[in-house]
Amino acid sequence: MKRIIPTIVMVLVLAAPVFAQQPPTTPTPAAAQDGFVPVDAPMNAQDTMPAPRLVAIAYGFIWVVLFGYVWSVRSRLGKVEREMEVVTRRIRTTGK
Repeated sequence: MKRIIPTIVMVLVLAAPVFAQQPPTTPTPAAAQDGFVPVDAPMNAQDTMPAPRLVAIAYGFIWVVLFGYVWSVRSRLGKVEREMEVVTRRIRTTGK
């Protein structure tokens, strides 16, 4: 389990640039090459950012990391409690 979580995080971090690449641009018309041409609205649907999907992915990633951290702390705390029980038993048997 100690290798799985870092591997998943590394894959997600390394895969981010692949999904962030923009599609190739089409050649601009001659009028647009002459100077600044203001655009009132995006030309097509690909020019807009899919904000709800990106926000959902970000929140999902944060929740996965948070649950992973809580699970890690819980397992380490359980190990410490077991070790303390062993020490308590040893003290009781040697103290009598």
